[in-house]
Amino acid sequence: MKLHELKNVPGAVHRKKRVGCGEGGGHGKTSGKGGKGQTARSGGSIRPGFEGGQMPLYRKLPHRGFNNFNHRVSYAVVNVSDLASLDASVTEVNAAVLAAQGLIRADETSVKILGDGEISRVLKVTAAKFSGAAKAKIEKAGGQAIVA
Repeated sequence: MKLHELKNVPGAVHRKKRVGCGEGGGHGKTSGKGGKGQTARSGGSIRPGFEGGQMPLYRKLPHRGFNNFNHRVSYAVVNVSDLASLDASVTEVNAAVLAAQGLIRADETSVKILGDGEISRVLKVTAAKFSGAAKAKIEKAGGQAIVA
């Protein structure tokens, strides 16, 4: 197949809506904008939450409480079974090694190891957090779980 042989799939291309071309076309007179007023004008739109000058509901209600969204710490999650599937040459595991192996994204630095699966290799694992089961399985296999 060559570039000049490419065709759109049926239904991908629609004809342009021609507004203001008479009542028979279905989009005549007001051109689909309804009646008069602000929203019928070019560039006329009101922002979300605007209530025509009345005090908006979101300003009437009290704002109390705490939102932790900006202060949260998110962890990249890796299971013990993922550690068992690493290359045989790997003996020390940290965030950089996991990123190189494709288990986490390169920009993720905080890693939490969870205990799903089994491991029989001796690994020295450095991570921000470990679940109790993961730490037990790594140490049972003869490895080390280091919190960094």
